[in-house]
Amino acid sequence: MKLEHPEHNDQSTDLPQAPAAESSDTASAPAAQEPATPSAAQPADSPKPRDKKPVVIYIMILFIAAFLLMTLSFFMHQRSNTEVLGELQDSVNAMQAVQQTQEKVIELQEELSDTQDQLDALQAEKDASDEALLDANRELDAMIGLYSLQQSYLTEDYDTCRNILQSMEDQGLPELLPDEEPSGTTAPSLRYQQLKEAILNQ
Repeated sequence: MKLEHPEHNDQSTDLPQAPAAESSDTASAPAAQEPATPSAAQPADSPKPRDKKPVVIYIMILFIAAFLLMTLSFFMHQRSNTEVLGELQDSVNAMQAVQQTQEKVIELQEELSDTQDQLDALQAEKDASDEALLDANRELDAMIGLYSLQQSYLTEDYDTCRNILQSMEDQGLPELLPDEEPSGTTAPSLRYQQLKEAILNQ
């Protein structure tokens, strides 16, 4: 009886060992599955850095585009300023040319005025010369008339004397006869009066 009991005990001990082995297998299974969780989590976290790269590239593209636009705007503004400065310079040059032309016109007007003054002075001198020449010619005519009157009186041609007296009176020549008395002779104006009285008394 005592010998069989140990055998029975051995069987009883053998039976519960199988679940222990299974429990050890199940315990080892979770232990083996635990390292797999990080690998399973990696695909969920891996898109985040990939999503950040396009955003950075997009921002860089926008920054480059903005920089290019600013540069283009700067050059366009610079070109516009250059054109405006060129137009202003052309306007200034045109104004300077107009001013120089006006100054030249003023100088020409002053020269023309001076020339006109000189011409007026020359014209006045010419008029004075013409008037003096006319007076000299009239005085010469008066002296010629006096000489003709005296010659006609000496020849006793009283009709011709009366015609000469009338012509000289009509032309106003007696007033042009000199009043000066040359040396040793009678003054022409006085001689005319003497001849006139002698002829009218005939």
